[in-house]
Amino acid sequence: MLFASSSFIGVDPTAGEKPFVYAALDHEKRLLALDHGSMEDVLAFAAGQRQAILAVCAPRRANQGVMARPEVRQSLNPPPNPGRWENFRLADYLLRQHNFSIPQTPADESSAPNWMRNGFTLFRRLEALGYVAYPKDGAERQSLEVYPYAGYAALIGSRPLPKYSLEGRIQRQLILYEFQVDVPDPMRIFEEITRHRLMNGVLPLETLYSPGELDALIAAYIAWQAAFHPDQITLLGDPEEGQVALPASTLKARY
Repeated sequence: MLFASSSFIGVDPTAGEKPFVYAALDHEKRLLALDHGSMEDVLAFAAGQRQAILAVCAPRRANQGVMARPEVRQSLNPPPNPGRWENFRLADYLLRQHNFSIPQTPADESSAPNWMRNGFTLFRRLEALGYVAYPKDGAERQSLEVYPYAGYAALIGSRPLPKYSLEGRIQRQLILYEFQVDVPDPMRIFEEITRHRLMNGVLPLETLYSPGELDALIAAYIAWQAAFHPDQITLLGDPEEGQVALPASTLKARY
């Protein structure tokens, strides 16, 4: 089996001082790595994998003008109004139709935010390492684009709580735990909360992952799902611009 000895890697390029967080799972969803670092650290890790699917929480490339093409617009149901949405990637437009607020990907890379430019560069450098766009039968190294917020929503069927809130972090880690990803059960936190700890503002959060780590972990899980359950993956967008992979065979009309 091609993916039995593969790694499934998720990369979030939106972190703070060390701008990349990356996580890796094996074929049984055991945690192989979870770290913060630079783009070079991520590329060194990716280069060391003989077989891997790597998911990045950023657009693959800038807006290529697909939504401005009449034949594309007419293929959508319903077609967008004349002149509307032409400056959006098809993937971004489709996500917004499902009620996911996603940053607009510009046509001019120089006008994109830094984290998005990091994503463009990372995808290009991954291509130089032999990572081809998913899905590609027989390819040992593949890459895909994910949107963590929508990924979590697709798994539970509703919009997750805010990622930077305590309850949002607990919810995301619980989702991963329930889908048998190798993470600590976040519900154990409540077993360790005492009146004294609450009064003194000391909560037992050592086993609760940060928002960036949770985004990297859902990306790694989607990479795993793409390998072993491709029928449970929905790709939104156009391959020319980049397709967003969501871990569900069908999507709700609106989340």
